[in-house]
Amino acid sequence: MEQLLLHLRSLGFTEMESKIMVELAAIGQSSGYEVAKRLGVSRSNVYAALQRLTQQGYVRCGDGEPARYSVLAPEELAKMISGRVQASLAFVENEMPRGGSVSTTFYNVEGERNVMDALIRQLNEAEHEIIVDVWREEASLLRSELEQAERRGVRLLWAFDGGNAASPYLQWPPLEEQEESEGRKFSFVVDRRWCMLGMRGGDGTAQAVVTEHRVLVELLLGHFTQEMVLFELEQDMGPELERRYGHRYGSIYRKYIGSDEEDEEDLMEVQTPGNTRDDS
Repeated sequence: MEQLLLHLRSLGFTEMESKIMVELAAIGQSSGYEVAKRLGVSRSNVYAALQRLTQQGYVRCGDGEPARYSVLAPEELAKMISGRVQASLAFVENEMPRGGSVSTTFYNVEGERNVMDALIRQLNEAEHEIIVDVWREEASLLRSELEQAERRGVRLLWAFDGGNAASPYLQWPPLEEQEESEGRKFSFVVDRRWCMLGMRGGDGTAQAVVTEHRVLVELLLGHFTQEMVLFELEQDMGPELERRYGHRYGSIYRKYIGSDEEDEEDLMEVQTPGNTRDDS
């Protein structure tokens, strides 16, 4: 459901319009009052959204009192949206002014829809490699685009918060419930030239920094490579490292990224990217 609403919003529908269309598709022809009651929102907002959708042709209003509404069948809806989007894209491509060159810079993207749009465009254009460092929930939102990239022969490399890192991509991991405070961080590097570093909140808000500047691209590549190397070393040599360094093996990490609140028993634990990502 969340992914469907996300894609509808990415096509230009408001959150209210998206929910109404999905609800009408699920329950069939209904009055505005019935839709409002099922969604738990005000009737005035529902009727305003239904009026817009009816004027645009996505929803039909039947005769009778009260008026009853129905959404187009999925194939009709997709065809109508596709035709309008293609017409708009063709016009923009032909009429948009073509200015001078733009120097490489950093820019901010705010809002889940804008972040997802910018990211999906790059994933669809990837030719060689995509490096993904995300929480599993965010990965699930991009499953279709990433699987399409893999089918094109693009190399996918992964690190997951809330679970073990994995490289290269082998199987889509199960979605898990994750605790969050201020949000969940994520980063992507596409073809080692474009990158996005951002945060997605539990309420669906998102913000990110996007750039092709080599400094940030190389920093994210270095961070990812270091995590993968440390993870594989710990998998292969964990017992030996713990035997040789004892509690200091854990304290090496604590010295730079740990908390003073950790007790002495925790200092005995081995800390590597493979088993500390839940603390992110």
